Amino acid sequence: MVIDCDVHPTVPGMKALLPYLDDHWREAVTRRGIDDQTTISYPTINPLTFRGDWRDATGRAATSVTALAEQALDPFGTSFAICNCLYGAQAAFSEDLGVAVARAVNDWIAREWLDRDPRLRASIVVPQQNPERAVDEIERVAGDKRFVQVLLLVGSELTLGRRQYWPIYAAAERLGLTIGIHAGSMFRNPTTPIGWPSSFTEQYVNEATGFQSQLTSLITEGVFSKFPNLTVVLMESGVSWLPAYLWRLTKFWKGLRSEVPWVSDPPASIVRDRVRLTMQPFDAPPDDGGIMRLIDQIGSDEMLLFSTDYPHWQFDGLAAMPAGIDPGLAKKIMADNPLRTYVRLQQTEPVA
Repeated sequence: MVIDCDVHPTVPGMKALLPYLDDHWREAVTRRGIDDQTTISYPTINPLTFRGDWRDATGRAATSVTALAEQALDPFGTSFAICNCLYGAQAAFSEDLGVAVARAVNDWIAREWLDRDPRLRASIVVPQQNPERAVDEIERVAGDKRFVQVLLLVGSELTLGRRQYWPIYAAAERLGLTIGIHAGSMFRNPTTPIGWPSSFTEQYVNEATGFQSQLTSLITEGVFSKFPNLTVVLMESGVSWLPAYLWRLTKFWKGLRSEVPWVSDPPASIVRDRVRLTMQPFDAPPDDGGIMRLIDQIGSDEMLLFSTDYPHWQFDGLAAMPAGIDPGLAKKIMADNPLRTYVRLQQTEPVA
């Protein structure tokens, strides 16, 4: 079994979502000329956004179920693939527009993708601008068991451990959904800790610092203590930053734990038990034994989840799984770890 935990269907434009908007918003986006909600997190012309040999005549990729199946499912023998649609619903300053676009994206994914290939599952896109409305959308969609996760962007308006977001975590825990935090931004704050970058390279590399900040917030604000059955997946975060981060956070927690008395377990233990990371981009040393040393430094072989990050250009050919991983560990990463992470995958039969 192979489970791909991060693929990205491409919304070709707002026109594709019009059938899934109500009358008011269908008229509003047409009258106001809102023809696209794609953000600059993944610009269409950027080489990273779409791998060259996956692009179609429009210059995009992953624009149809057929293309996704031929390029990302069939070649890897994928049994399940989790669709994480990055279309900017969270970036709208209008909360009402964010709700409308998130709702439309979820219905579009269900009808145009999940209905057309039984191997596909999806994350629930929520209006991150308003946690109360986000919970409404989670509860509206969660009855469809093909949705296995709640999708948040790492570049949020507030750090994600803050109590304003706790209703989202409560709903996810209650309904058997993981929380998936993906690279990308609401663009309320600079995408680096010290201001706005002048290149995409700076922005993308600095996503790792955003994940570190959010993970620290979730731990120190007490999210994992408050919601003991919640699992958080970091998607497209990279991996090699984790060991040094865990060492630093655990070190200072030991000296400052009186400030956060609700964090009763060492942060490294919390992360190993409750946090998972997708494999792409995988930035471990390429030398012999480098990958296994990294996993040893992390202290767990249960944290990594297989992903292609399709159609983002993270590798060439079929080299989604880095060399140097033994078959036993590869099986854990491709099947065992994802099945333990996503409760809802255990409730459906895999596609052979």
